[in-house]
Amino acid sequence: MNLIVTCARHLEPETQEEINKILGILGDPEPKITITNMSGILTVNTKLDPIVVVAKIQELILDEPWSIRYCLRIIPIQKISETIIEDIEKVISELRDLIPKGDTYRISIEKRNSNMSSQDLITKIANKIENKVSLENPDKIILIEILGAKTGISVLRKSDVLSVEKTKRSLSD
Repeated sequence: MNLIVTCARHLEPETQEEINKILGILGDPEPKITITNMSGILTVNTKLDPIVVVAKIQELILDEPWSIRYCLRIIPIQKISETIIEDIEKVISELRDLIPKGDTYRISIEKRNSNMSSQDLITKIANKIENKVSLENPDKIILIEILGAKTGISVLRKSDVLSVEKTKRSLSD
């Protein structure tokens, strides 16, 4: 999986169709889209760069806001690991170079179907990164999306995660 798509409960099939159509337009005619056992969550494996996909979907919304009806958030995922603290730490070690020296960061964790301690995870990850923390306005976000036994991890700018509602709202400003 390299994208997580959220939608309203019970609209997963419509969302699956919508994201399939969008990815087809963007150049991936055969993405692998899975409706998870978690309500309102789909995982997508596309051959396209997930961060570029989010940027292009954002452009699409700005041009044609009505073209996206079911997707709520689209989150790019750079690496996947088992939901085990040591495995997640190892992936963070691989990705920490994506935070340039001098940039600030924040760790954001979204847990679904997991009882892992967020505080333990944040402490272990923060010990591996020398940069300063900024909770309010970080340059980069270390995003940890726990979906049961699998965890998606990314180091992103705030703008790399697409909130369809916020993007549509920005049109009326």
